[in-house]
This record gives sequence, C-alpha cells and structure tokens, in this order.
Amino acid sequence: FSELAVDALCDSLKLFCMGYSWGGFESLILPCNIAAVRSATSERWRGGGQTLRLHIGLEDVADLIDDLENAFSVMHSVNESK
Repeated sequence: FSELAVDALCDSLKLFCMGYSWGGFESLILPCNIAAVRSATSERWRGGGQTLRLHIGLEDVADLIDDLENAFSVMHSVNESK
C-alpha cells in the first residue's frame, strides 16, 4: 500500500492513537519502516511497504475490530483511487 493509503488508515482511526506504548491502557498504532531498523538477523527484511505496529489496550474488543475494519476500508479506497 502507498504511504498515502497508510496515512489515511491512521487518520481514520477513532479508538487508536498514534504513538509508542509506555505500558498504558490505550490502544495505539505506529507505522514504521521495519527494514530500516531490523537487526535481529544478518538478512534484510524483504517485505515491502510500511509495517503497522499495534498495541491493543483495554477498550471493548468489538469496538476495536470495527475501528480497524473501517480504517482498512479507507486504506483500500485510497490505494484503489491512485
């Protein structure tokens, strides 16, 4: 997916905030380029595009799923309109 589509996904989320987890209770999302920071093996990450790191908080699971489903629909719409 394009960077624009991933940005649209993040912007459309209602229950997830963007940021790192410091042990809090809220749900968070963080887009990152895993290839730039992967150091666990000598091989480079071969996946393309951004990785979305999710921290799931204490919100209702069904509400979180609905929020993610909506955001993925937005991402697909933006990606298809390119």
